[in-house]
Amino acid sequence: MGGGGWYHVPKVWSPAGGWWVQAPNWKANTAIAGACIVAAMACTFTVSIGKERRPIAPAWRIPSQSWCVHAEEDDPRLLDPKFRDN
Repeated sequence: MGGGGWYHVPKVWSPAGGWWVQAPNWKANTAIAGACIVAAMACTFTVSIGKERRPIAPAWRIPSQSWCVHAEEDDPRLLDPKFRDN
């Protein structure tokens, strides 16, 4: 009686959870994964800020010079307010 039959499915592992998955805590898992990605990007950005150097000064202003630690050392024109505003 009732309830439908059994579906034959192969035994497959999937990072999404397999067949007919409906994880009850998918919102929390997504938030945790997003927070981990943001934390990794923040660490990468912080390391990049400290290591960015320009041995040859660029011809025009580059946006990353706003937060680069060594920007004034690498390009003395940044000390001039007229160049900084452009």
